[in-house]
Amino acid sequence: MDLGEEILKTIQIMINRKLRNYRADRTYKSIIRNITSKGYVIIDDAGSERTVQCVIPGITLRIGQSVYVKEPCGKLNDLHICGVIENTSNSNRSRRR
Repeated sequence: MDLGEEILKTIQIMINRKLRNYRADRTYKSIIRNITSKGYVIIDDAGSERTVQCVIPGITLRIGQSVYVKEPCGKLNDLHICGVIENTSNSNRSRRR
C-alpha cells in the first residue's frame, strides 16, 4: 500500500472520531403549528412535532408565525424558540410614482 494512502486513511479516522463526539448549538427556522398549555408546538429539523418554550421575555407568538429554534449541543430536550422572523413583505413593496 502507498504511504500517502496510509496517511490519508489515518487522518480520516482521526477526523471521524472527532466529528462523532462533536456537539454544537444548531439554530434553524420553524413554524408554530399549535399553542398548548405546555408551550408552542413546532416542527424540529427532523420533521417531528415538538412542544417547546419561548425564551424571549414579554413576547406573544401566534400559530403560523415563523421562528428561529435553537438546539443547544444537540440536546433535543433543551430545544427552545430563540428568535422571531419578522414578516418583511410590507417593507419590500416597490414604490410607485
